[in-house]
Amino acid sequence: MMSQAQTIVPLYTSIPNSIPGPNEEAVQIRGSIKIVSKVSIPTLTAYIPVQGTNTGAAVIICPGGGYGILASSHEGEDVALALNKAGIAAFVLKYRLPNDKIMVDKKIGPLQDVQQAFKLVRSRAKEWNLDVNKIGVMGFSAGGHLAASAAAHYNQAVIDNPESINIRPDFQILLYPVISFTDSLTHLGSRTNLIGNAPAPEQIKFYSNELQVTKQSPPAFIVHAQDDRTVKAENSIQFYLALMKNAVPGQLIIYPKGGHGFGMNNPTTTDRWMEQCLNWMRSNTWIN
Repeated sequence: MMSQAQTIVPLYTSIPNSIPGPNEEAVQIRGSIKIVSKVSIPTLTAYIPVQGTNTGAAVIICPGGGYGILASSHEGEDVALALNKAGIAAFVLKYRLPNDKIMVDKKIGPLQDVQQAFKLVRSRAKEWNLDVNKIGVMGFSAGGHLAASAAAHYNQAVIDNPESINIRPDFQILLYPVISFTDSLTHLGSRTNLIGNAPAPEQIKFYSNELQVTKQSPPAFIVHAQDDRTVKAENSIQFYLALMKNAVPGQLIIYPKGGHGFGMNNPTTTDRWMEQCLNWMRSNTWIN
């Protein structure tokens, strides 16, 4: 047993940008995957390593699902338990899914939730024995888009943050991520769910994370499969090239096969990206 009992933490005392209504959240199992839909009340589930194994590092995990659902088991809970085994605290983010029925401005809802997650985790770092300078973000597919957006827009808070708590991820771990909202690269379902059918050019640019990289962007570890037919591998490649251009350290793994949505285990290879990711974290001294 490498983690303590999980704790579910509400993200807000009062949810911003929300329209009151019934809680219609639903959970179902598809195959072996737990699917959460219609999220209107966002939470963090804290997975804290047992005492004596805690490295002080933490990762906020954003499951994928095209901004329409959350694949919360193989892109959330399972990953959190694996990180705990390495002494890393994990926080699975159940973020609001964009919907005009529950939000005044659905375009910023998920970004608000990931920024609030950073604010909350850093503000309670002492309680969870965390190092405030070793807190990163991880995301899968559309959750990878949200994670990369958190790393791109930390200077533009869309939440109340009067204490000026740092909401910048120290690092980003992106698995088959939707990076771009440009016509040639985007996963159209994710883009439509977040910013609508006919988005303004400035919205496309704002949410095209390869166009938002600067020299201050957090280091990145990125994994994709070349044969991914859902989210083109060029999303990760263009992002990596933007990191290189800005001298931001990055590691990119492109598997020849694996498709989309494989979670921690790409069935076409014996390689385990999580082991490479932990080595990357060690080499950057986020974990010992």
